[in-house]
Amino acid sequence: MPKTTIGVAIDIPQPWGGELTAARLAAGDLLAQHVPAHVTLLGPTEIDAARLPAIDRHLGEVARAHRPFTVRLRGTGTFRPVTQVVFVAVAAGISECEQLHTAVLGGGTIFSGSRFPYHPHVTIAHDVSPAQLDAAFADLSGYEASFTVAGFTLFEHEDGGRWRPHAEYRLTADD
Repeated sequence: MPKTTIGVAIDIPQPWGGELTAARLAAGDLLAQHVPAHVTLLGPTEIDAARLPAIDRHLGEVARAHRPFTVRLRGTGTFRPVTQVVFVAVAAGISECEQLHTAVLGGGTIFSGSRFPYHPHVTIAHDVSPAQLDAAFADLSGYEASFTVAGFTLFEHEDGGRWRPHAEYRLTADD
């Protein structure tokens, strides 16, 4: 059966998405050429391609059960020494991101969990030299942005690592 790799993420809107993608490139992280700035809800996951319609239905249900919310990004953090990652921190909207992440996983019935606990963030440097990680950490330590999250995107990974939007889902639950 043919396989595909998918991911689910909250896109960072402009101008902040462009700023953070540029910062990732400036840190030497070439993945930014293929992956836009985002908050991950489901990291890269290989699936049977035939499951895409069921996953699409599931994600539509998740979106209809959640309402838009505000995310505030502020400052930097790191996962070092566990992984060589520097990120911009999610300072507000954390619980809403966690709820979406849990719902996307479908209580473990749709996808299994990650090997790391979920921690919403925007990666700005990954697997680059320690000096580049330190510079990215310092350069964006005063970064701040605030925006409304109105939905999320299902991405399919193409050859070469480029993310291609497969479907977008609007958060539409009533108060």
